[in-house]
Amino acid sequence: MGLPLPVITLAASGLVAQLLQALPTDDRSITIAGVVAITILIGLSAFFSSSEIAMFSLAKHRVDSLVNEGVPGAEAVKDLKEDPHRLLVTILVGNNIVNIAMSALATGLLAVLDFSPGQSVLISTLGITTLVLLFGESAPKSYAVENTESWALRIARPLKISEYVLLPLVVVFDYLTRVINKVTGGRSAIETSYVTRDEIQNMIQTGEREGVIEEDEREMLQRIFRFNSTIAKEVMTPRLDMTAVPKDATIDEAIETCVQSDHERIPVYDGNLDNIIGIVNVRDLVRQKYYGEGEGTLVDTVQPTLHVPESKNVDELLAEIQDNRMQMVIVIDEFGTTEGLITLEDMVEEIVGDILEGDEEEPFELVDDDTTLVRGEVNIDEVNEMLGLDLPEGEEFETLAGFVFNRAGRLVEEGEEIAYDNVLIRIEQVDNTRIMKARITKQELEEADVEEEEEPEAEVESGN
Repeated sequence: MGLPLPVITLAASGLVAQLLQALPTDDRSITIAGVVAITILIGLSAFFSSSEIAMFSLAKHRVDSLVNEGVPGAEAVKDLKEDPHRLLVTILVGNNIVNIAMSALATGLLAVLDFSPGQSVLISTLGITTLVLLFGESAPKSYAVENTESWALRIARPLKISEYVLLPLVVVFDYLTRVINKVTGGRSAIETSYVTRDEIQNMIQTGEREGVIEEDEREMLQRIFRFNSTIAKEVMTPRLDMTAVPKDATIDEAIETCVQSDHERIPVYDGNLDNIIGIVNVRDLVRQKYYGEGEGTLVDTVQPTLHVPESKNVDELLAEIQDNRMQMVIVIDEFGTTEGLITLEDMVEEIVGDILEGDEEEPFELVDDDTTLVRGEVNIDEVNEMLGLDLPEGEEFETLAGFVFNRAGRLVEEGEEIAYDNVLIRIEQVDNTRIMKARITKQELEEADVEEEEEPEAEVESGN
């Protein structure tokens, strides 16, 4: 806050008292002049205190935006924030000078009014402390917090003038504090960073609560933030769902496979899926069949593809795909075994959500307020986010189907149920060994507790 030390106050007040006594005026005039001077100094104290809050609370990116918009005062704010250390020194020097002068003036004024030196220091210290706390610190800083942008623009030019007026002192104290920071291992400059990732996410949530951002917009923005922490394994189409053709297949067979699977591109393998040699596009196949020269083979239409590890970050993979102008890549594990494939559409869906085609089913189908049908391949984190659950996410599994298998410890059949906390999962559809769809029901805690007491040893029940 910059209140003066008693020794400084006493010395300054003695000088002030002598000056006041030398003036050819009566006590009344001296008192009035002193009160006016103290009032002005309180105003200056409020100015410097509020300046500190306003200038250092205004984000740098917002200042840049104001400058681009040509808002009056924005350039002055930007100039001041270019050297935040010097700005802080200017504010602190000005504030301390004002507060010391205020206390010294009050003490000297009391001495002229026949108070003893001790009484003058005590009364002025208590009185000025109260005034500074209320009118020089609390009130102006509260105002600056609530009006950061407008106040920063308003006080920027006066603050620049203060910097020029106090230049000798500012230069000295700026240098000394930088030296002290360097000796003590601190930074010689104050960092004013742009908004952080967490701050942006908090602003998104606040925007949705205030009605500025719609729910679907919030979900898209959150998916963007998750994008750089998502790995290929979480996005890929698993090997079991891959559609591919052998390299010795005919062009007609490859076209038929594309049509039946409703895929524009499919991988081509040599021997088995662990040896994928490239990708074919149905348009290239049709072009080769009807417009190609001679007896063209499937291999003639194969385009090269990338093989990427399952742990590769999706944002890096997207850049790599764009650089190589590819639409599909093959995902492999640490042993080089094919784990699945990723298309450009898969990565786009990570941001905009699922893009359903034809008769493709929705990943979530609401039955009632407590019950939802969920596809087995949906990731656990999506299930938790969409349904407000807290199902565990383990290294052994990533999908709802994986969670069910992990809890059951075996293959499950249609109609079987799994209970976890206050959640009941019923297997609705199984294709061979794959869980295609499950019914998730949120139960009341009391109801869930009763079920656990009735079946203390069984987590998986057969519905058959």
